[in-house]
Amino acid sequence: MSRTTGPVIEVFADIWCPFAHVGLRTIEELRAGVGRSDVAIWVRAWPLELVNGAGLDPAATWEHAEDLRDQVAPNLFSRLDVARFPTSTLEALALANRAYRTDLQVGERVSFALRDALFEEGRDISDPVTLEYLAHDLGVVMPDESDRAAVLADWDEGGQRGVLGSPHFFCGDTDMFCPSLNITKDPVEGLSVVRDVSRLTAFAERCLAQSGPG
Repeated sequence: MSRTTGPVIEVFADIWCPFAHVGLRTIEELRAGVGRSDVAIWVRAWPLELVNGAGLDPAATWEHAEDLRDQVAPNLFSRLDVARFPTSTLEALALANRAYRTDLQVGERVSFALRDALFEEGRDISDPVTLEYLAHDLGVVMPDESDRAAVLADWDEGGQRGVLGSPHFFCGDTDMFCPSLNITKDPVEGLSVVRDVSRLTAFAERCLAQSGPG
């Protein structure tokens, strides 16, 4: 995997995590706003179905996506389809790893495209035919056993590095869990999500002040 000359922001996240979708798009916007295309976003696998011992509940994920769209991200989650919600993300995470084996830019493009396919296009990214179509459309080959092993290796490494959940951002000696959102849950009012770009901006500024990994 090739590196850029600038910093690399690592993010441990799962594809079907709606909070990660918001966090990644937010940091992408911040990067574009300061004209730092040299900064790569390396999205590592944090497979929630293995972390939690079960896949995400489609109805609960849809509710979280609706809360996020209503409260912080009106331009996202336009076509999440509960009926086509994936049963697993392991193969899609392996496909993202396969793309990152080419270089960081290709990996980032595929990682973001997989999330768009799920949340903005209503596709089932666990369906082999859908995944093969996306891989062909994005110009990457389907994953092999080494890519599937890399998903497990990411999970293991994330645990060793203290990943708290999806998404957890790292850059150099700085890390932050879900920095773009303040999330609270009231037993009566339900989920409250407040977009806190200042936390992610502060993280990004610290990251941009550091040299990237070699």
